[in-house]
Amino acid sequence: MALPAHSRPVDPEHGALTAEEALPILIGAVQELSLAPTLQDVQRVVRTAARRLTGADGATLVLRDSDRCFYADEDAIGPLWKGKRFPLQTSIGGWAILNRRHVAIEDIYADDRIPHDAYRPTFVHSLLMVPIRTMDPIGAIGVYWADQHRATDQEIGLARALADSTAVALEHVRMAEELLLTRHLSETDGLTGLPNRRAWDELIEVALKPQAGPVCVALIDLDQFKLYNDKHGHQVGDRLLRDVAEAWRAVLRPGDLLARHGGEEFALLLPDCDMTLGMIVAERLRLAMPTSQTASVGVACWDRRESPDGVVARAHLALYTAKHAGRNLVVPAH
Repeated sequence: MALPAHSRPVDPEHGALTAEEALPILIGAVQELSLAPTLQDVQRVVRTAARRLTGADGATLVLRDSDRCFYADEDAIGPLWKGKRFPLQTSIGGWAILNRRHVAIEDIYADDRIPHDAYRPTFVHSLLMVPIRTMDPIGAIGVYWADQHRATDQEIGLARALADSTAVALEHVRMAEELLLTRHLSETDGLTGLPNRRAWDELIEVALKPQAGPVCVALIDLDQFKLYNDKHGHQVGDRLLRDVAEAWRAVLRPGDLLARHGGEEFALLLPDCDMTLGMIVAERLRLAMPTSQTASVGVACWDRRESPDGVVARAHLALYTAKHAGRNLVVPAH
């Protein structure tokens, strides 16, 4: 039921705007949406701009979720439906999405498209709902008034312009998320979930900068892994690699980076770490082996001049020394 005008909360920031006042607000919102990196940023811009542009008492961003409307965000004088989902067929947001056109309702309780029970606990008496995209809408923007209000052509035009920019922003966010996921998958070892060799090469380049503190690099190799595989089978060998990665992650310091370097060899980047601490961390990993299998480790401390390939090469030499000295050892590089 709508609140009487004298009992409604008064928000001096919202009210009817002239075209001259509305234009810079719309331009600012469009610019913000063009740069919005995440869905949360899009939501923030839309919920605020929709209400300001129309002088409404509330605004919502509705996203299509299969056969439902998801009320993703809101800005209003009272609670609406943030976080709730309603069937497309029984909500006015769904009506705008399915019919691909805006709907302005002056009295919601005189319109049978409105689920009245859902609105009675709210302040809403009038509303405007515009779809986000007219071809295959992906959501809608709703604005609401506590008093009976007939949406003007200007309010409808501004809301539709905001919806058009929102559609572009949401598409940019979707594409960015897909690119991040693709990159994550391309830089993650599918067996252990650790960063793979490609990710390691990028991360060590970033870590070994002149302004960095002491950094150690360790290479860890499972001893006689080929014999283990031949004896137990590749599935058991794969399980060992997963178990080892999980056991080692549990004993590393925050900020340490463990990667699968290739095959049964792992690489470890230890920031803010001198050789003494690097040997301690490496020994901790050697002792954390989850089975009777053992591992050999070579540790090199970056000399602040050599390239990433150079410090990794020294760690490799130390690893080979550990192997030739009988395995199951941690050896420092020279």
